[in-house]
Amino acid sequence: MKKILVTGGCGYIGSHTIVDLLQNGYSVICADNNSRSHAQVLKGVEKITGVKVKNYNIDLCNFDDTCAVFQENPDISGIIHFAAYKAVGESVEQPLMYYENNINSLLNVLKCALEFKVLDFVFSSSCTVYGNPAEIPVTEDTVWKPAESPYGNTKQMGEEIIMHTTKQNKNLNAVLLRYFNPVGAHP
Repeated sequence: MKKILVTGGCGYIGSHTIVDLLQNGYSVICADNNSRSHAQVLKGVEKITGVKVKNYNIDLCNFDDTCAVFQENPDISGIIHFAAYKAVGESVEQPLMYYENNINSLLNVLKCALEFKVLDFVFSSSCTVYGNPAEIPVTEDTVWKPAESPYGNTKQMGEEIIMHTTKQNKNLNAVLLRYFNPVGAHP
């Protein structure tokens, strides 16, 4: 059974992804400091799936704490990185907080992925990478415009970091997800 590390797994998208992973036969661990989410969400996951998911309540901006998750779980086979601050307005008011959190957490998770040879990586990006696009509808090939918020800029930077990293590390597989207003409920 493949083990997947889901960062930000107590958030909306992360917790729904955990349910889907468990229902499809994966083993899952979570890393979420619950600064913008609630650990009780994992009780709901357990109620739906019958599986108790271990959460590492750590700040992914702390490299040693992040590496400790990988050391304790040498069988991690993939990472889905949802952990990030995401409020556009707040990012305008507190840009350095967004750059520090969103970029440093990504760098630490990527460094650990490479160090521990976890070569399948999914990054939760955003439609904000397109800025104010010249054409609508946008496609994956739409040219980026300057981000209109620090949050959007952290997602542009994150994608670029991952693309540069995969060019230098040919065995690292990465997928970038760009959401447009995710909504829904789990049955």
